[in-house]
Amino acid sequence: MNNIIYQSLMSFFACICFAVVFQVKGKHIFFAGFGGLLSWLVYLLAAYPFPESVIPRYFIATVIVTIYSECCARILRSPVTVFLAISLLPLVPGGGIYQTMVYCINGNTVNAVRQCISTIGIAGALAIGIVVVSSIVHLILRQNSVR
Repeated sequence: MNNIIYQSLMSFFACICFAVVFQVKGKHIFFAGFGGLLSWLVYLLAAYPFPESVIPRYFIATVIVTIYSECCARILRSPVTVFLAISLLPLVPGGGIYQTMVYCINGNTVNAVRQCISTIGIAGALAIGIVVVSSIVHLILRQNSVR
């Protein structure tokens, strides 16, 4: 459990640093960093119901952090991307992309293809999670504005 807390806090601080680099201003920095903590915490906790596959864990974490980002955007009156782009950074499959390239350079085609497919699956889970939540939020907002 200590490892989960430590990793989540490190995600928080890393996302705060990225928020500063991306010139996020004021209290938005904290909320963007907290989104990074939330995304990694949910990803780690989703390992209990899904120990075998990482793609459902990425999808669940993305759905939760997209809902969080939509709420922050409405409450703080800012674009969703301010929070979503920073909050998803811990979930970006950079390690998978790197490993794919290492396998390619070393001529290990089988592992390169396997790693590439896994990385594409993770990226797809991130994209689908964002699209699903954003579409539902926009439908709800459109329905409320019609009334």
